Amino acid sequence: MNIAVVPAKDEKGRISKVLETLSKAPVDRILVVLNGSSDGTLQEIKEKNIPTVDLLIFEEPLGYDIPRAVGVFYALKNNADCVIFVDGDMTGDLAPVINQLAKSILSKNADLALTLCIPDKIRENKIAMELYCFRKLFNTRLGIYEKINVAIPSHGPCAVSRNLMNLADIRDFAVPPVISALAVKNSLGIEAPVTIQSRALGSKERGFFHAKKIADTIIGDIIEAMNYFEGKPRTRTLGSKQYQGFNPLRRFDLLENFIKAFT
Repeated sequence: MNIAVVPAKDEKGRISKVLETLSKAPVDRILVVLNGSSDGTLQEIKEKNIPTVDLLIFEEPLGYDIPRAVGVFYALKNNADCVIFVDGDMTGDLAPVINQLAKSILSKNADLALTLCIPDKIRENKIAMELYCFRKLFNTRLGIYEKINVAIPSHGPCAVSRNLMNLADIRDFAVPPVISALAVKNSLGIEAPVTIQSRALGSKERGFFHAKKIADTIIGDIIEAMNYFEGKPRTRTLGSKQYQGFNPLRRFDLLENFIKAFT
């Protein structure tokens, strides 16, 4: 069984498009992890009435990427062979992307299938350039840059196999680059079968402050993942700078409560 995991918080007006795209893709179930949402997203999901959609509802915001870990726990409980992560604001025409990611996993070519997202006008955008450089450094350090360029699980839809889910600590799915490091450490297959421009994701435009915080979040995740890969303490500090971004808002406590409730 293939499950699409869709983190969603206040995605009214966008979630319908995401669900429509996934309903045409090779997925058996669509799990929406609705968290901290108060704008009518739930009603919009109900009105779509797509029979393959399942809902997990958290009253409080879970924070970035915690819904992925929730989805993996759910998927393992339901014996999923493949999980595809698609954010609830990605309104682009992503059906071909999802098809390729699922094909990579189900054909057993890879245990981790990524989308290579290329930012627009990267040389004119200092934030995008800094993040791009860290993505390149990370994949070079892992020895996979020549194979997948700067693709990482944090950026764009991605898919994982049951094999990878079983090997990983569920909590590590809340720090996506750690999953790349884990896959390499365990000699699992990684590929990036799809390349798209970042704008093709159709994600929300959120402004400079949000872009900077997201970049710091992902860079911090990359630093943490590199430290994990090298067997060092999982800090988020490089030189004298600590990259936290939205990391402090990740509610690992709510994830633990969710796991305990079903074990």
